[in-house]
Amino acid sequence: MTQGVDIVTLGCRLNAYESEVIRQNAIAVGAANVVVVNTCAVTAEAERQARQAIRKARRERPSAHLVVTGCSAQIDPARYAAMPEVDLVLGNTEKLAPDALMFDPAAGGRGTGGQAAESSGVRVRVADIQAVRETAGHLIAGFDSRTRAFVQVQQGCDHRCTFCIIPFGRGPSRSVPIGVIAEQVRALVAAGYREVVLTGVDITSYGPDLPGRPSLGQMVRRVLAHVPTLPRLRLSSLDPVEIDADLWRLIADEPRLMPHLHLSLQAGDDLILKRMKRRHCRADALNVCTRARRLRPDMAFGADLIAGFPTETDAQFQNTLDLVADAGLTWLHVFPYSARPGTPAARMPQLPADVRKARAGCLRAVGQAAAARLLAAQVGRRTTVLVEDDSVGRIPQFAEVAIDTPVPAGLLLDAMITGSTGTRLTGRPVKEGAAA
Repeated sequence: MTQGVDIVTLGCRLNAYESEVIRQNAIAVGAANVVVVNTCAVTAEAERQARQAIRKARRERPSAHLVVTGCSAQIDPARYAAMPEVDLVLGNTEKLAPDALMFDPAAGGRGTGGQAAESSGVRVRVADIQAVRETAGHLIAGFDSRTRAFVQVQQGCDHRCTFCIIPFGRGPSRSVPIGVIAEQVRALVAAGYREVVLTGVDITSYGPDLPGRPSLGQMVRRVLAHVPTLPRLRLSSLDPVEIDADLWRLIADEPRLMPHLHLSLQAGDDLILKRMKRRHCRADALNVCTRARRLRPDMAFGADLIAGFPTETDAQFQNTLDLVADAGLTWLHVFPYSARPGTPAARMPQLPADVRKARAGCLRAVGQAAAARLLAAQVGRRTTVLVEDDSVGRIPQFAEVAIDTPVPAGLLLDAMITGSTGTRLTGRPVKEGAAA
């Protein structure tokens, strides 16, 4: 770490996006000697990692202003204010203010920023997130050394899944206007980015709070129309029952929308889904995958899955395991269930920690095998690769490819897939005029 501004990002893609907003705001106002830990609250492990990152940052930067923000700080600011390493706690709205990291050098020492200090000397600036009704469309110039950029299109969540604490860290659902999104995407393309990922907390809830109530699919269609030079577009996690008609048409007809959908499934058993207060059943998940694959036979699916939810029996867990094969899932984000204080699921009968851990391990193994099969199926195929760093890039289905010759980052390369290691593809460039 340097004596400038360092940001430690934990958690989701939205946090990664917001960390870049924080970084660029800090550069614009000349902030210095600051470390920001942008926390996640999705599991107890995420919060443990946040505390570990805070202590490590203080050891490495003893004189820096140490700022804690993100969902965990929003939900429980007092916990972080009580840590001796911390100088300032910012809420999820406050962290995006242009001058969020400005500290008064005349005050001297650590902890000189923010508003009125508490008795510990730690300053806390955390507003009621549930009162927020708008989301600013933060325009950023790009991302450090990357060819894929994230654009925030939505914030917050109005649903109340029984396991989830995130609505209390992010507030109600609110959408970024289409024109602002298009402007952001256009700026990123002009800066050389070849792929954009639209992200948010619950992006399939996009639009009801905007004039005309546009759907996610309508927004995506209009952004693609406004930025015809964007080569690739991806979507972050989708609720399977909220995919609208316009988005289905784009899946069928728009080659710039990548054949890779990440679904917020969580489980494959109907009773567990009901206890989670999800809005879909197992059949809905299967129908979405079947329909998408019928429209785009090359479609690949990712999914969020929770292992060891309260009351989950062996048979119910087996239904989730079976869903991976039945739905043709590949890229799994697996979480062992973690009780979040204040959520309904935390009051349900809990499974032992070792059972949750073992089930998560089983799910991850099934997912790794599914990914290996998808990779093996790509061998011998010709495809496009967006090269990122060190001649490594991604095919449309998001699999990673190592190219066998030096290739500059940012290039959309026509390539032949020559092999698979089980976790990564290998490939070579296809020369102009070469046979497939």
